Amino acid sequence: MTLAVLVLLLPLAALAQTQTRELVGQIGSRSALLVLNASRKPDGAWQLSGEYLVLPTLQRRFLDGEASPEIGVTTLREGASAILFGHEPTGELRGTWRGGVFKGARYAPGGQERERFEFSEEFPSMDAYSANVRCEMTEGGYKSTLAYAVERGKLQMFDWRSRAEPGGEVCTVTNLQQQARTGGLRFSGGGCNVTLREVGDYVWVAADNCSEQCGSKGYLEPLLVDRRGRCRLLRGEGR
Repeated sequence: MTLAVLVLLLPLAALAQTQTRELVGQIGSRSALLVLNASRKPDGAWQLSGEYLVLPTLQRRFLDGEASPEIGVTTLREGASAILFGHEPTGELRGTWRGGVFKGARYAPGGQERERFEFSEEFPSMDAYSANVRCEMTEGGYKSTLAYAVERGKLQMFDWRSRAEPGGEVCTVTNLQQQARTGGLRFSGGGCNVTLREVGDYVWVAADNCSEQCGSKGYLEPLLVDRRGRCRLLRGEGR
């Protein structure tokens, strides 16, 4: 699961027309990861879409809504499918988004408050993180292999590859260099960036700006790595 809300993380003047952000936090007593996409509307408000992932169960919920440009009042309709139009909502998130923190309450379709939530763009430090990960994942026509070694927050080796059928388009991301970052680890090479962030009992691995390392229809799906080094794909609906 993941969510849609990414307003006011940065001063509005610094925001591009479309933004993507990951946030970590709690829904009720459960830890959760929130992945957000936002586009600016002509009236200055933000159109939001995305999803959140409840980490103990890996349950996903999709969201769609708006946030005001000045005070960050945010309302997100929640559903079990990425296409919310024409489907009954499973809930609604209502809250405020200020200073990198999105907090409020989750409501049932009938309007009853179910639980409080709070998400932040500040992730835990991974300066002490050590792991040696090698895993292979296949789902449908998509295959991904990931191998990396990190010793006390320092990158030793990184290799991430994927192949997408039916076209057989591949991605190859390797020989990355570590970049300074707070709240996670960041590796870069050839304009491609890979970020590792601690989310509950998992490490969230995601790539951005890696089109030059991929074929025209190749892509690198985000994934979760558990404490035993096992990986799980989180593929977007429709792929």
